[in-house]
Amino acid sequence: MSSAAEAATTARTEPRVRTRKPLRKRFARIPFYLLIAAIFVYTVFPFIWAIRSSITPDGDLFSTPLQYFPSHPTLTHYREVLSSGEFQRALINSTIVAGTVTLISLALGSIASYALGRFRFRGRAFAMYLMLSMTIFPQIAILGALFTLINKFGLFNTLPALIFSDLILTLPFTVWVLTSFMAALPKDLEEAAYVDGATPLQVFYKVLLPLIAPGLVTTGLLAFITAWNEYLYALSFTQDPQHHTITVAITTFTSGKGNTFEQPWGQIMAATVVVTIPLIVLTLMLQRRILAGLTAGAVKG
Repeated sequence: MSSAAEAATTARTEPRVRTRKPLRKRFARIPFYLLIAAIFVYTVFPFIWAIRSSITPDGDLFSTPLQYFPSHPTLTHYREVLSSGEFQRALINSTIVAGTVTLISLALGSIASYALGRFRFRGRAFAMYLMLSMTIFPQIAILGALFTLINKFGLFNTLPALIFSDLILTLPFTVWVLTSFMAALPKDLEEAAYVDGATPLQVFYKVLLPLIAPGLVTTGLLAFITAWNEYLYALSFTQDPQHHTITVAITTFTSGKGNTFEQPWGQIMAATVVVTIPLIVLTLMLQRRILAGLTAGAVKG
């Protein structure tokens, strides 16, 4: 009888235990979900506010009480921005600069990573840490020396000046990440290719380069975003509006209404949304490769 009573008692208490554990886990995750929600709101709200301001008429931008969604939305600001010749020119300049910087970073970075990741030589570790140290210094710290160098080579107020200066920001990171990928590849693949009669150059671009595709996508996209959003060098090394990039063109918008002291916030917000959406779409399309590249580059060093 005692064993039967104990079994009945256990049967009655088991469902309670099973229901309490999931509830405890759910309550334990509430702070985590709240933190994620706070981070999401903190990062997304500025972009949402930019969208709201871009479709709000000029007369309602600073109206009180505050309206989180305009009562009379309009696309006038987008029409004015997209029809502006200055903005179109800046968009082309940014595409040229960011695209060229990305291609050069991947080309030089992949070759340098092949040498640093597959060969052992004296000074290799010093070269790696030297490149890593280049990413530590802020842009303003090297602005004066870089300005003098660009003037000496006659590149001031040209797009090559921006390409050269942006490479300082993108190339060290590209080499560092791709070197981790190259070092993680097994040597058997390389030795098998040499046995089949391949040259070192053929081994590089036919065997090793396809295997580090996630790293190329990750570093290429990050280099493009860095060059696309760069502002300090673009402002310092270009004076002619014909050579302005989008980051400078956005800050130099005029109202076009005869009042040079009026800031056209609606146009500025519309231009901000226009130049940001392509980056967001591109990042969402390649997010899996980006995560794979960052994870592999961080773990397989």
